[in-house]
Amino acid sequence: MIQTISAGGIVLNKRGQVLVVNQNGTSWSLPKGHIEEGEDALTAARREIYEEAGIRNLTLIQELGSYQRFRIGKNGGEDEAELKTISMFLFETTELALSPVDEANPEARWVDKDNVAGLLTHPKDREFFMTSFLRS
Repeated sequence: MIQTISAGGIVLNKRGQVLVVNQNGTSWSLPKGHIEEGEDALTAARREIYEEAGIRNLTLIQELGSYQRFRIGKNGGEDEAELKTISMFLFETTELALSPVDEANPEARWVDKDNVAGLLTHPKDREFFMTSFLRS
């Protein structure tokens, strides 16, 4: 099993909606991805949000912490070949238009915060969202 380090964010728009992204047309998650060489977690989170949703104007609110989970496999189940440690940040944006740049993430949408947990594919993403954001 390989272990990787990723970063991403919970992004809120001015309507209080949360950004969610579609991966490979099979699963939904919060925007995140691998930290590249020379990046810190915050820089990687900003880059991933841009690649997966087209949003550049991000205001950092706070660091939310990190959690571990297996990668989502092509069938939507867990791929136990890769264990991710994911650092997450809370951002606000004034941007509403979404236009993903990364072809592996074909769709992004704004979702009312009460509906986000039900849309997220991975149970650990759902648990992190509910404990770090909804209870704050």
